Amino acid sequence: MAKNTERRVVAELGRPETPEEEAARKAEQSRLYRDRKTLRNLLYALLVSVGLVAAIVFLVPRSEESLLQPVDFAQVAASAQNAVPVPLAVPELPEGWTSNAAELRTATADDVVSWYIGLITPSDEYVGLTQALNANPSWVSEQVGRGLATGTVDIDGVSWTVYDNRATAAGGTDLGNVEYALTAESGPTTYIVFGTADDAEIAEVAASITGNLRDQPATAPADDTTEDNG
Repeated sequence: MAKNTERRVVAELGRPETPEEEAARKAEQSRLYRDRKTLRNLLYALLVSVGLVAAIVFLVPRSEESLLQPVDFAQVAASAQNAVPVPLAVPELPEGWTSNAAELRTATADDVVSWYIGLITPSDEYVGLTQALNANPSWVSEQVGRGLATGTVDIDGVSWTVYDNRATAAGGTDLGNVEYALTAESGPTTYIVFGTADDAEIAEVAASITGNLRDQPATAPADDTTEDNG
């Protein structure tokens, strides 16, 4: 039986294709097939990768969520109290207030030991409370954003010095979280209440530690490390 040697008529050419044209056509078809197969494989691999990333994000706790977990500052204060010779302030605040930080700070350049609590107000603003022992003026200046005293305010019978830095902040100066601050002293202890909250919320924190101010000793207790030679 004779082999059919008729060649394919190409409509665009109006004639049978030559062996070279047939070989070129088949080579192009083979290339397109390989390209399509490669693209499908790439898309499949991409979908698998996206799925794995989504699973990891869903299953692994994110650091931002961990940082926002509430902190029991009263418990932290109880643990830290033995390291400080004066009563630590533990504000009593109504429902809606939370804390995201509480720590005793000892590693400072000027050797000022301080107790710090970070608070979040019901309006989602920040208020910080710092209680320091034997603070010096330069340390206090740093804590109030190097602002100047703008007056005083009486809160629950305690006179607090006001540092209202909001006008400076409105002028473009970055004050961080110290937009408004209050300071008061009792014996060797200095208190600073500051933050981005409004005056009333910051005053609320100041009022909540009035008892602690009144309980402070007139002078810092001496360390009981002297040997009894008598």
